[in-house]
Amino acid sequence: MRLPRPLATLAIALMLAACATATPPDTRTPARLQLRLAPAALGQSISLQQHLTVEREGRTDTLDTALEIDADHLDLVGLAFGQRVMTLHYDGRELQVWRHVMLPKQVQGDDVLQDVQLTLWPAKAIKDALPAGWELRENEGQRTLLLDGETIAVIDYPDRKAWGGKVILTNLRYQYKLTIQSVVTTE
Repeated sequence: MRLPRPLATLAIALMLAACATATPPDTRTPARLQLRLAPAALGQSISLQQHLTVEREGRTDTLDTALEIDADHLDLVGLAFGQRVMTLHYDGRELQVWRHVMLPKQVQGDDVLQDVQLTLWPAKAIKDALPAGWELRENEGQRTLLLDGETIAVIDYPDRKAWGGKVILTNLRYQYKLTIQSVVTTE
């Protein structure tokens, strides 16, 4: 089954936009962190329904997700217009990704997983896993991710919590803004 062209376009723009390269081509060191923290490092089990809004290059798109995390796994299902466009399953060792055939190659599960972990996992767990050159700074209601002193992303928590409220991830390197509105379904 093929997605209608508007749905395919929406899905492309939405999949957390972290997977696309900047325009014009960026000649700086790639800012792909490849963060893969164990699900247990979150420190609890959560189940969220999320509404995502992606702003990039003057365009705004939306996507709904269902996210479940426990000590053994992370599962994420992305939906556009009620149809599944991406599924992630991560057990702490292996990331399994299903993508609708209409999604472009640049939509990478690793980048989606990275944005999820950067916004939800405790700062200490992230800091402990960062490779050389990377730094995470955390102030009240905000995280800043840096590579060799350059700010790559800023994550704001206007509701002062990582889930059950609003989170805004602004990726300066790849020029997109992701607003996540989460509703906790179980804890």
